[in-house]
Amino acid sequence: MAELLTLAELGVPAAALAGGAAYARVKAPAVFWSAVGLPVAAVRFSATYGSTMDACGLTVEPSRLRVLLMRATTRREIRPVPPRILMVRPTSTGLRVRLRLAPGQEPADVQASAERLRHAWGVHSVHVAVLKPGVVELRMTGFDVLRTVRMPRRVPAGDLVVPVALREDGTAFVRDYRAVPHGLNLGATLSGKSVYMRNLIAGLARRPVALVGIDCKRGVEQAPFAPRLSALATDPEQASALLDALVYEMEDRYELIRRHQGIPGSVPAEDITSDIWGLPAKLRPVPLVLLVDEVAELFLVATRREEERRDHMVTQLIRLAQIGRAAGMFLEVCGQRFGSELGKGATMLRAQLTGRVVHRVNDRQTADMGLGDISPDAVLASTQIAPETPGLAMAGDTSGGWSRIRTPDLSLADAARICREHAHLVPDVPALAAFRPAVSLAVVIPPKPSAPPRLVPKPVTE
Repeated sequence: MAELLTLAELGVPAAALAGGAAYARVKAPAVFWSAVGLPVAAVRFSATYGSTMDACGLTVEPSRLRVLLMRATTRREIRPVPPRILMVRPTSTGLRVRLRLAPGQEPADVQASAERLRHAWGVHSVHVAVLKPGVVELRMTGFDVLRTVRMPRRVPAGDLVVPVALREDGTAFVRDYRAVPHGLNLGATLSGKSVYMRNLIAGLARRPVALVGIDCKRGVEQAPFAPRLSALATDPEQASALLDALVYEMEDRYELIRRHQGIPGSVPAEDITSDIWGLPAKLRPVPLVLLVDEVAELFLVATRREEERRDHMVTQLIRLAQIGRAAGMFLEVCGQRFGSELGKGATMLRAQLTGRVVHRVNDRQTADMGLGDISPDAVLASTQIAPETPGLAMAGDTSGGWSRIRTPDLSLADAARICREHAHLVPDVPALAAFRPAVSLAVVIPPKPSAPPRLVPKPVTE
């Protein structure tokens, strides 16, 4: 009997602890990682670092000076030298290890062994980031951070830096318009493309920028954001006139820059600038972001007159994409498909869109349009996105780098509420006053539910 009591006293708590750990691993992976996964991974990493690096071919022969010192001071066996550990930092999603590469090594050597390191240390993934020449960072994640997206607390900040999604290494994916001026967002229906744009608009709405929308689906996607928009076009005719106004605004900004240069001689050499960022703050125009929803609607034509209008709009878009950056004017183009079959100028416009985000697509050709000039691996990964994972996408730029990202869920109502709360940030852009969407300021108060009818008791008669 005493043995049964002892077994119950020890077994019941152990079973409860094991069951709780198993439940947390599925339902609360961040809690499981912090409580169980992180200590285990840290011990495994520290105990097997040297042998793992040697097995992965990431060691080099020691220098002659090191060999002489080892022979003179100790009798230990002289082994190959792995990269030196500079820092180990635990995070809520994984482990960060900063390494100094050994002489003769390059980051590509570590990247090629990332999958083997993942299995050796028992983590979900290992990503390699180059911090500076000779220094790399191993970003390990203990679980699939893209299954349930939670943005990190610390994200890059700036007037034109907007955190939009989460990378698979646990860091934030941001749209930095100073670094990547123009972007292309592709994806099939229900792929999460609209949610990506909502997160982007909600982030931009909090910043001192002018937002301009072109939504030729009668405004059903962008009309809810009207309180924060400086201009909105809902059909091709309005879009054509709006693009003309934007080009005129861009030319005025270049004229302002030229006047400030004061060539020859009226402006100090250190104050001469070729973009609006070098202008004094009191003269600097507000940055402007043009959001084009379903760009194919601007290309589709049925008559000769519509074809002329299409060619004119595409020309204006190309002008904005080519020289708009210095004037502080940026493009964010969205569509299901974007290729040469849309018409003249489509390929030229796409070439100006540096940032690429490709969600789930219906055919490989669409993935090639967005990521074919970046990486074949990115194209293959974008064709393997399951319909059950909306918001999952491949993000890259024309420098060749790419990563898997997923946007957090943001409803249309929440995005519209953020735009209403920041409606006071709408800047005054006289050139766009004619296109400012009409916003009703009336507050609709729902009627109170009527009380149920009162029942009057009837006397009981015999």
